[in-house]
Amino acid sequence: QVQLVESGGGLVQAGDSLRLSCAASGRTFSNYHMGWLRQAPGKGREFVAAITWSGGSTYYADSVKGRFTISRNNAKNTVYLQMSSLKPEDTAVYYCAADRSWSLARRGGDYEYWGQGTQVTVSS
Repeated sequence: QVQLVESGGGLVQAGDSLRLSCAASGRTFSNYHMGWLRQAPGKGREFVAAITWSGGSTYYADSVKGRFTISRNNAKNTVYLQMSSLKPEDTAVYYCAADRSWSLARRGGDYEYWGQGTQVTVSS
């Protein structure tokens, strides 16, 4: 089992920055590729970004490319999502997730483990 707890969400204005964190516990964090996904009200789940277990490769949705950066610190069992130039359409509940398959992780599939989510609201 891997337990994931997100933090760092909140209410910000358009153009602001925000950093989300996801702390992992349980099985070896460095065995898992990690992803961030989001779900806006009334919409389906959307892939945001993913990072390999080593941190050597990342992958982003076109909608966030150039604005969001995913990173991880395996010594701290934590993955981050740095969000810049936020837009109202970025408003959603953001989830971190873990999986051992990179192909699944980068396509935003049904990850093995999920956090409970953190709300990000961007006002115009």
